[in-house]
Amino acid sequence: MEITADLIEYLEKLGRIRLTPEEELQTREKLGSILAYIDKLGELDTEGVEPLSHAFGRENVTREDVVTNGDMQDLILANAYETKDGAILVPKTVE
Repeated sequence: MEITADLIEYLEKLGRIRLTPEEELQTREKLGSILAYIDKLGELDTEGVEPLSHAFGRENVTREDVVTNGDMQDLILANAYETKDGAILVPKTVE
């Protein structure tokens, strides 16, 4: 992919920044070298290599989802200033 002046201008708009001409030139060079490096990585032989989600061979440690405090709706609603049909009523904030 070629880094053009139009692309740099587009990226400036996306980032809501303004670069000086020197910074634009420097950005073009740096983005070009980054993309060249990524292209070089694409040349690697990855045949037979399994994709990894993490460098370490760990699995997610999870616990069983068990409800411990049960139904507390009445207790929670007892603290509300105003309720209706099992819900807490609050003042309207959006017109």
